[in-house]
Amino acid sequence: MDGLINTQTMMLDGATEERVHSALARMAEENWVGRIWEPDPNLWRPEPHHHKEIRNRLGWLHLPTRNMSKIDMLRSFADDIRGDFDRVVLLGMGGSSLGAECFANIFGSAEGYPQLGVLDSTVPAEVLRATGDTDINRCLFIVASKSGTTTEALAFYRYFLGKVQSLLGAASGEHFIAITDPDTELGQIGREAGFRAIFENWQDIGGRYSALSYFGMVPAALMGLPLRQILQGAAGMAEVCSPAVPVDDNPGAALGALLGVCHEMGRDKVTFLTSDRLATFGDWAEQLLAESTGKEGKGLIPVVAEPPVEASAYGSDRLFVQLRINGDAIHDKMVDELAQAGHPVVRMVLDDVNSIGAEMFRWEFATAVAGAMMQINPFDQPDVGSAKAKTREMLDHYEQEGALPECEADVVEGSIFGGDVRGAVNRLIDDAHPGEYLAIMAYLPQSEVVEDAVARMRTEVAARGVATTFGYGPRFLHSTGQLHKGGPKAGVFLQLVADDPRDAEIPGEPYSFSTLRQAQADGDLTVLNERGLEVMRVDLGDDIPGNIGRLTEMIIEAVAY
Repeated sequence: MDGLINTQTMMLDGATEERVHSALARMAEENWVGRIWEPDPNLWRPEPHHHKEIRNRLGWLHLPTRNMSKIDMLRSFADDIRGDFDRVVLLGMGGSSLGAECFANIFGSAEGYPQLGVLDSTVPAEVLRATGDTDINRCLFIVASKSGTTTEALAFYRYFLGKVQSLLGAASGEHFIAITDPDTELGQIGREAGFRAIFENWQDIGGRYSALSYFGMVPAALMGLPLRQILQGAAGMAEVCSPAVPVDDNPGAALGALLGVCHEMGRDKVTFLTSDRLATFGDWAEQLLAESTGKEGKGLIPVVAEPPVEASAYGSDRLFVQLRINGDAIHDKMVDELAQAGHPVVRMVLDDVNSIGAEMFRWEFATAVAGAMMQINPFDQPDVGSAKAKTREMLDHYEQEGALPECEADVVEGSIFGGDVRGAVNRLIDDAHPGEYLAIMAYLPQSEVVEDAVARMRTEVAARGVATTFGYGPRFLHSTGQLHKGGPKAGVFLQLVADDPRDAEIPGEPYSFSTLRQAQADGDLTVLNERGLEVMRVDLGDDIPGNIGRLTEMIIEAVAY
């Protein structure tokens, strides 16, 4: 299948190509595309208890046309208020924030429109710097939560409401807008507090499929982005993914068939190679794939921002995806080498960044197709609640006892200088075998120091033939957390925590952001242990730069050994 399919080129060996052709032929024979659009929940799961949720999660198919009629309203709203604010701060997690963050990093704000920042971390340092250098009375806050009850989003709201009220008193509601489903707690809060606006989203859309809904389009409008072009690209992709187009010419079905075939072949590490400007598309697609397919012991494992190594170092568990803008030749040479080495590769080229909406729709459709091939429900997230429930247990204990419960890891926490840590690192690396993946989970402030150290770790481990992933906590709990706990037991987990030199109180709660962050890390660790997964925690203490550097050297030594 070495042909261009709407800017999509697949470079496959003969056997893989034949399997993709067979999958597409089956889709045509069984009318899969028509059944997706009907929708027919039996395409994914025959059990009746899945059917209601599946039927109520396919509204994303119609978002390009639904939202086209909202463009003038969104533009008018953005133009009416843009002079009042220099910065928009989105308070949300997972699907409520990743689409907007993708748009912000790809486009930036248009001239004369406020900058957008995203707060999706309970680490106190991230909360404290969320407004940057902007005076808080020049900040507009978007509280984004589909359910309207997201713990983190409501905690962020209470914190910033207190800051705004101290300056503006009763007029503070004018500095907030909400994006949520109809009839939620957040909507009620917004009405009572006099929010400037409440955007009620369509209920038939899951969070990870919501980038082209109000969750993505409201922030995009506030940044002055080209909404019509973004949605037109998505509408064009929806048209060629419709039942009116033969399956062989359907780019979403073709990508979905490749994903499904590669999963069957054990090539379940979907490795993204992107243009720099499109890097955050990988973060968005990571949640889409991980939460949609990581369940029932199955899963496509997205590998994002992993430093590249020699083509010969990769194992037979990889599928590579190159996503670039036309004229940007980054990764071209590497992609050719990967294809020559026998790895399946799909290359996607955007004519310009305005067509990012088309890519979002393509990947959503492909994920739905892959889910059908994997015989899973790609629209639920049955294991996400486990870490949330454990976090709640720990916070309840804190409220009653004044301290979080002791959290035991497979390895006793201690100084990074200690021999126990060195031995534990050696055991962790020994447990990471080719065909598995090492997940590095950092409940730390975001910084170049952390990312540079993690990049070195990932390079060494990947060169050994083991895929690597990286995420900041707790944001990844709303993304890859489902895959970690519900997907294949092929993960080895390294959790990094550290002291919080400064804290931030949460008005109305008996615990602070530092305690919430610790409870989330402890809850995550506990659930991974309960699932029988290999997990190690390293406490970096009060010296993140020094101790993460020492940990990195230990990992490099362990890999070499």
